[in-house]
Amino acid sequence: MLTELKDIILRSRATLIEDALGMVTLFSLLIVGLYISGNA
Repeated sequence: MLTELKDIILRSRATLIEDALGMVTLFSLLIVGLYISGNA
C-alpha cells in the first residue's frame, strides 16, 4: 500500500504542486478579504 501511494504521488507531482499553490492562494485571498472587511 505504501508503494502504491508513493507511485501515485510521484506520477501526480505536478498536479499536487498546482493544487497546493491554488490552496495557498485561496487562503491568502480569504485572509486579506477578512482583514479588509474588519478595518472598513
